[in-house]
Amino acid sequence: MEKTEKVITSDQPKYRGVKAMPFVIGNETFEKLGTIGTSSNLLVYLTTVFNMNPIAATNLINIFNGTCYFGTLLGAFLSDAFFGRYKTLGFASISSFLGMLILTLTAAISKLHPPHCSTGQTICIGPTSWQMVFILTGFGFLVIGASGIRPCNLAFGADQFNPNTESGKRGMSSFFNWYYFTFTFAMMVSLTIIVYVQSNVSWALGLAIPTFLMFCSCAVFFIGTRIYVKVLPQGSPLTSVVQVVVAAVKKRDLKLPEQPLLSLHNHVPASSINSKLPYTDQFRFFNKAAIVTHEDQIKPDGSAADPWRLCSIQQVEEVKCLLRVLPIWAAGIIYYVAIVQQQTYVVFQALQSDRRLGTNNNFKIPAASYIIFSMLTLTIWIPIYDRIIVPFLRKLTKNEDGITVLQKMGIGMVIAIITMLVSALIERQRRTVAITKPIFETEARKSVVSSMSGMWLIPQLALAGLSEAFTLIGQVEFFYKQFPENMRSIGGSFLFCGLALSSYLSSFLISVVHRTTNGAATGNWLAEDLNKGKLDFFYHLTAGLEVLNFGHFLVCAKWYKYKGTSANTADVAMEKMYSEKPLV
Repeated sequence: MEKTEKVITSDQPKYRGVKAMPFVIGNETFEKLGTIGTSSNLLVYLTTVFNMNPIAATNLINIFNGTCYFGTLLGAFLSDAFFGRYKTLGFASISSFLGMLILTLTAAISKLHPPHCSTGQTICIGPTSWQMVFILTGFGFLVIGASGIRPCNLAFGADQFNPNTESGKRGMSSFFNWYYFTFTFAMMVSLTIIVYVQSNVSWALGLAIPTFLMFCSCAVFFIGTRIYVKVLPQGSPLTSVVQVVVAAVKKRDLKLPEQPLLSLHNHVPASSINSKLPYTDQFRFFNKAAIVTHEDQIKPDGSAADPWRLCSIQQVEEVKCLLRVLPIWAAGIIYYVAIVQQQTYVVFQALQSDRRLGTNNNFKIPAASYIIFSMLTLTIWIPIYDRIIVPFLRKLTKNEDGITVLQKMGIGMVIAIITMLVSALIERQRRTVAITKPIFETEARKSVVSSMSGMWLIPQLALAGLSEAFTLIGQVEFFYKQFPENMRSIGGSFLFCGLALSSYLSSFLISVVHRTTNGAATGNWLAEDLNKGKLDFFYHLTAGLEVLNFGHFLVCAKWYKYKGTSANTADVAMEKMYSEKPLV
């Protein structure tokens, strides 16, 4: 055991790069097959097996997803401060396996779920308190697993490449591409094969398969233990952030010098893995943390004797990196509300649409499987964009990436607005056809099904996938590049925290609309039977929210300064002096 726990601490660790990728990506692929893919069908599981009300089930799923995402901040903190990414990933993988095992037991053992609600039964028996406690325990283990895996897996994979060599940089870029490819591949398999088994064969078998795959995820990860580069935790990088805030508050009455680069405390520890950042004029208040007074003492190595009173310019600029990201991050929270609807309410739309393939074919596409069209669009678009569109844009804009990360995110936000408008049109037509040309009733719930084919849901799902290909992937790149190097796990968790708040915001929005419109003259927009509701109105409301958010994003994007870019052109001339002459 001591051998496998050994951490590489030399200045030049033995990077295995591509050799480590099968284990890292294998762990990621099996984890996605085992947990995230299954979560897309949990809405159907809760409403059909646990007989939960659709609104309650939707809110529970949103809260579950939100907690999974929000927990990544704690997982990233524990990883960077105490355990390191390797141990965090190992523990989280085991937790996810246990969570899937508990979910499987709720389906396999009859006493752990309510009695089946047969066709025509007017009142369905809901879950008991103990049954809910048991399934929520499974959700709890899944939350712990997701909190550790999601913020660390991408950064752990990047750790396996040497960032100081060209081959290492190319390998890292290739890893990101394969990461997203395997992610979408795993999602597509889950949304087709596994969801079909769950919905049409057996829930017990359909949950047992991803549970076994999650076991494989754990096995693959630990098999590669000996060849991993394991970066030691260096303490929480958030401590430095708090020190800057405290020091700036203590020196709030001091006046900033006229030449900050030549006067403020400038010290970068030799052991720091962070790239040197130029001085910027944004958030000038925090520059006061680097003002040297007669009370401040400097150690022989140039560091401050009391880091809670005196910080370096480098520390201050790292805090500014975090502050500049926040408005962009906030825009991502509201953006993702539109995407959440394509993962929840689209399932209900599919349930009340004609899901048969062919007029004489009894095969029905599982409602949750329609989400695959978002993943399929994403999978097709990424190589086209990377191999064809980016080279063309590179020649046009002279930008190495074709367009900037913020431009990429903005395009996705515009597509999200179009997605919601198209969704509203399709839902209105589906409801009209359901009223005029119904075909049959759903099992367990007397809801008329529209004779309109479920394939009409593809346009809105494809647009959602295209939107994610721009904004969501752009966010990952944005957080990875704009955060200081020692905060990359936290940077990864920022994305998931945004997704968490999006899920919570979506749940809050659904609850408010449901309560506000219940009993209104126009009828409940989010009625249990979509044919009696006005889901298209809710989609229009979401589109309006996205328009306002896009305006906010444009203002923030214009103001934003990328990491490593000086906000004051006068400081550029002094940058050489700043880098060559460490002053105190």
